[in-house]
Amino acid sequence: MKKIIQKIFKKKKKTNRKKGKKVLIILIIILVALAGIFAAFNFEKSKKASSESKSVRTATVTKRDITSELSSSGTISPKDTYDITSLVEGEVVTADFEEGDEVTKGQVLYQIDTSSKESELTSVKNTLDRAQETYEIDLGDYNTALSDYSGNTYKSTESGYIKSLSIKEGDKVSNGTSIADVYDDKTMKIKVPFLTGDAVQMAAGNPATLTMTDTGEQINAVVTSVSSMEVTLTGGRIVRYVTIDVTNPGGLTTESAATAIVGDFVCSMEATFEPKLETTMVADLSASVEVGSLLVHEGDYVSKGTPIFKMESKSAEKLLRTYKDTLEKAQSTLESAKSSLESTQDTYDNYTITAPISGRVIAKSVKAGDKITKSSSGSTTLSVIYDMSNYTFEMSVDELDVKSVKVGQDVVVTADAVSDKSFSGTVTNVSLESSASNGVTNYPVTVTLNDGLDELLPGMNVDGVIILAEAKDALTVPADSVKRGNEVYVKDETVKEAQGDIPAGFRAVEVTTGLINDDYVEITSGLEENEEVYVAESTVRTTQDTMMPGGIGGVGGGMGGGPRGGGGGSQRK
Repeated sequence: MKKIIQKIFKKKKKTNRKKGKKVLIILIIILVALAGIFAAFNFEKSKKASSESKSVRTATVTKRDITSELSSSGTISPKDTYDITSLVEGEVVTADFEEGDEVTKGQVLYQIDTSSKESELTSVKNTLDRAQETYEIDLGDYNTALSDYSGNTYKSTESGYIKSLSIKEGDKVSNGTSIADVYDDKTMKIKVPFLTGDAVQMAAGNPATLTMTDTGEQINAVVTSVSSMEVTLTGGRIVRYVTIDVTNPGGLTTESAATAIVGDFVCSMEATFEPKLETTMVADLSASVEVGSLLVHEGDYVSKGTPIFKMESKSAEKLLRTYKDTLEKAQSTLESAKSSLESTQDTYDNYTITAPISGRVIAKSVKAGDKITKSSSGSTTLSVIYDMSNYTFEMSVDELDVKSVKVGQDVVVTADAVSDKSFSGTVTNVSLESSASNGVTNYPVTVTLNDGLDELLPGMNVDGVIILAEAKDALTVPADSVKRGNEVYVKDETVKEAQGDIPAGFRAVEVTTGLINDDYVEITSGLEENEEVYVAESTVRTTQDTMMPGGIGGVGGGMGGGPRGGGGGSQRK
């Protein structure tokens, strides 16, 4: 029994030993598997870390010159062009120039026959002369009327005593109405006969001596006229009457008689005196007026300009209005004549065609002897002139960029026809006359070239690059180093773990940016020269040619190799 039990126990022990050995083997296999998995995990992690480490690219904060630019293409045009046309018809008499000639502004190019306009021009000139003369007369009359009728008064046209008045208050006075009889005996005149042979030797201004018949008193006088008509007196004496004026000493009347001596000649008979002036004053009016009140009386002495009567205000205004109306009509006629002359003169001048600009004759299609007809005048180009003292071209700038373009900005110009050379230009105009195409609005920008006149020609295609802004010796980083919010990832070995988008070994720094172009960004604060910054993958691809181990190298600034804009719009750089 004991043996049996020992045998069973021995067998069970042997069985347990086998089972324990089997478990140990399983444990060893599990441990080896776990070690393999852990090693594989570490390998993949190391591989991934190695891969990530290899994909990180950096650039060094570097000083360089940086520019912001805008490019577009255009076609060269001369500074100014002019198509010569004619406004009139007729035969071309002269055309003394040829294609290729240099002409100056104002130089006569064509002379067209003017014979059809000569008589018309003379006629309108004569009309103007007559209108001018009429206007001057009417202007004088108007000014005289203002003076004569000042204060609404009618003034005397004679000097002398009023012998009698022919008007009273309330009367209507019109042109030719008798106003008063006037005489003046301050100066008396006497007409005495002299023998014709004596009279012909006398002249106005000769001194004379008068002897009063009744008193024998002698008075000095002056000959005023000698009649050329001969008269026969009794006894057959042939005489001529001589008129002599004398200042009335106070006693001469129309009944006083006297004889006269002129030099050595004695009159043939005595004669009586008469006032030098004895006339009827009549109204000189362009319209009827009403006498408001008399300002003089019979027996009063009046001089020229002495108010005779006061006119009613309404009639005075009407009187002056007639003069003003006449003057305005004359003025209108004069202005019309002037306008007619100017129009005719302009038309006449159009028969002489001069160069409107200085430049070179590019084309001449009409010569002397050719005829310009109504159907061709104004539409047929006689010749073409280019002002080639300067060149311009037009750049088409996108609406998003046009506000950055200013007059005076520098432009670098290149032409396909002149390789390996650039020219300088200046923005001279930014037009607001936009054009739209495919939903894009563009604005024309005019560039004037500063050089290249000897190498470039009108019609050549050119590319222009406008220098919008420049920064010299500026701290810069690649454009894709700057993230949203103006953050830059700066190399920092103390940072062991990645923080979101920030790779391990970098920290975020907020910067202030300045000038920006397609390749670089100016940093005005936040970074220092030679610091190493993270560069996004897009920059890596576009700057592979400038990469150096550990970062982006390269010296200098400016823009990268972005494509230039074509004629359809501008390209910002």
